[in-house]
Amino acid sequence: MELQEFIGKFTDLFDNTDASEFRADTEFKYLDEWSSMIALSIIAMIDDEYDITIKGDDIRKSKTIEDLFNVVKGYKS
Repeated sequence: MELQEFIGKFTDLFDNTDASEFRADTEFKYLDEWSSMIALSIIAMIDDEYDITIKGDDIRKSKTIEDLFNVVKGYKS
């Protein structure tokens, strides 16, 4: 699993946010489009793409996209 691939899949869940906004250090909860529906979409994407079930608490504790990537990577180990 690569960080850039994860960022790409993460970015695809946002319809109205420019792709240039998404980097490893992006604090995703501050994006205008962020919502509980996006959070659920992220949980579903991670389950579909990586066969890992994360919890809402994992998203709450993550500040940046890279933080969330590291959580997912930790489940994979």
